[in-house]
Amino acid sequence: MDALEAMAVEALESLPAPFREAVKDVPMVVAEFPDDILMEDLDLESPFDLLGLYQGVSLRDKANADLPGEPDMVFLYRRPILDYWCETGEDLYHIVRHVLIHEIGHHLGLSDEDMDAIEAA
Repeated sequence: MDALEAMAVEALESLPAPFREAVKDVPMVVAEFPDDILMEDLDLESPFDLLGLYQGVSLRDKANADLPGEPDMVFLYRRPILDYWCETGEDLYHIVRHVLIHEIGHHLGLSDEDMDAIEAA
């Protein structure tokens, strides 16, 4: 486990228990960049445009899904996160935690306001 992965695990462990419990079976993957297919699907101009991604169907929408889709996963993109850190000077742990909360929030079907409240707690 490298430093960014360890930071992501620490950030996950800092979240409220119900939040952690809801994602205990959702793999968290740290990749260098989003792949070319994802870049094309999201119409990204640069691989640095995406810090993280939730892949899957939110828990809110799963009950309405007819067929199972792709497996639920949370991706953190190392190089874009590190680039953002260098550009902004923000605390790296804070950035990783923010991206993680945002992507897990998508899994849970939370609003941006819900995610902001969790992050502030």
